[in-house]
Amino acid sequence: MATHTGLEVSPTTGPPTGPPTGPPTAGAVRVEQLHRSFNEAGGVLKGLDLQIAPGQFVALIGKSGSGKSTLLRALAGLDREVAGTGIVEVPDRVSVVFQDSRLLPWKRVLDNVVLGLDGRDARDRGRQALAEVGLAGRERSWPHELSGGEQQRAALARSLVRDPQLLLADEPFGALDALTRIRMHALLHRLCAVHRPAVLLVTHDVDEAIVLADRVIVLVDGVVATDLTIDLGDQRSPADPRFAALRARLLADLGVEDDTRRVVEVAV
Repeated sequence: MATHTGLEVSPTTGPPTGPPTGPPTAGAVRVEQLHRSFNEAGGVLKGLDLQIAPGQFVALIGKSGSGKSTLLRALAGLDREVAGTGIVEVPDRVSVVFQDSRLLPWKRVLDNVVLGLDGRDARDRGRQALAEVGLAGRERSWPHELSGGEQQRAALARSLVRDPQLLLADEPFGALDALTRIRMHALLHRLCAVHRPAVLLVTHDVDEAIVLADRVIVLVDGVVATDLTIDLGDQRSPADPRFAALRARLLADLGVEDDTRRVVEVAV
């Protein structure tokens, strides 16, 4: 068992032998009493508890400063200063997708995708991953030759080629235009159905959370305030009254209605 400061990180299975085609990969996420403070003013995470089942897609929403990205960094092992007696258990294979693609500009697309990947078949797997995200034939392109949406596709390929058991996504579509976001939603949904990782998506977009996730969690002041199961099937339309009801509930839990009412009252 690998150990970080304030964390216990439990491994699961060994290295992948190929892309999964059956049930979800092994390894759930378990977080108990997780604390994180950056100064003496108070904690960002205040005894947070969270569980994610293998293959489950969870969207995490909350106001700025609620601890969303802090939690994601803790799960990714990027924050070694998590304090307290909290426990974080994650699978061995964890990949992260950020808001920007973070492609190295001096490396071609395929080289970016297989960066740090071992094995004689690494480049073949990289080509397969690029084909999966619709970038077949762009292996020798430079990052600057790709559009913003294509760069995020390459970033997805770089994450999925490692056959992650847990995919952490920190607002990966926040910088994209509306039409490209819709296309990326469909792509991510399809890829997750094939690869079956557990997913934690951080987003500010309530509709995006409802469209993509099995569960939507609202983080308020460093703890889970709402945990909703999304039971709308595969065809999820904002025109569906159930979709609208879920949106209204989540916006209310975020305090958006109260904020809107306060703005109106001030304007009057």
